[in-house]
Amino acid sequence: MNSWISKVVVAIAFTLAAPVLARADTWQIDPMHTSVEFTVRHMMISNIKGVFEKTSGTVTVEGSDPTSAKIDATIDATSIDTRVDKRDAHLKSPAFLDVDKFPTITFKSTKVEADGADKWKVTGDLTLHGVTKPVVLEVESSGKPIADPMGNTRAGASATTKIKRGDFGLLWNQALEGGGVMVGDEVAISIDVEAIKK
Repeated sequence: MNSWISKVVVAIAFTLAAPVLARADTWQIDPMHTSVEFTVRHMMISNIKGVFEKTSGTVTVEGSDPTSAKIDATIDATSIDTRVDKRDAHLKSPAFLDVDKFPTITFKSTKVEADGADKWKVTGDLTLHGVTKPVVLEVESSGKPIADPMGNTRAGASATTKIKRGDFGLLWNQALEGGGVMVGDEVAISIDVEAIKK
């Protein structure tokens, strides 16, 4: 019914631009500690939330320049979960994500710009439902990298953005008797990323 989104993407991986902060050449998204969530309007009166449960990707940085970060992230579109099996099946169908034809959502960064203390604007190409469009993520670092009990160096960040599903060819809807539509066009995306230094 509602979703897919995508962010980042969500597109979603841009959030790694922050944790990298020129501290390493390569960081890898930790799928077990990363979430890509989306929110969309339902019947003009409430919000429906969902998640993509499988995200992977890397960030590479040249030298000590965080604006050189290159982010490459992939979301498994089949991992969408809105806590309602029937709705999830609809979202995976050709009416929305069409996961048999487009099983992944990808994001590739094209520019990283500083936007305040520990904040960045990350521009990149989001490919969703076979359509590629530029998006901008508002990214904020979660603090300095730390060492985990296993000896790995970890960093975290969060990111937000909004997209219009219609821009990606996700056009299904249903008119309501009293006016309005079943599913909103705007999708808000929220990403929390944890990454491991390789």
